[in-house]
Amino acid sequence: MIRCPECSAEIDVDEDEVEEGEILSCPECESELEVSQIHPVHLNVISEDGDDDDDDEEDEEDEPGENGDAPAEDEDEEDEEEDEE
Repeated sequence: MIRCPECSAEIDVDEDEVEEGEILSCPECESELEVSQIHPVHLNVISEDGDDDDDDEEDEEDEPGENGDAPAEDEDEEDEEEDEE
């Protein structure tokens, strides 16, 4: 018997008929599961928002510093120039 790694529900699958890379669905939590190994069968949860995380990280890098100003690094350089004058 195979268990869902997300909710531990039993998944009724003939272990001799699944193939590596096959996508299954948990009847309880409806998670999509990929067969990552056979003999013994091992399942991995496929995250639906995995691609969205990469986009969010890129957006954060492009954001300006606090209050819409340039990042803090640029402010330090300006302070040093004023001190020298």
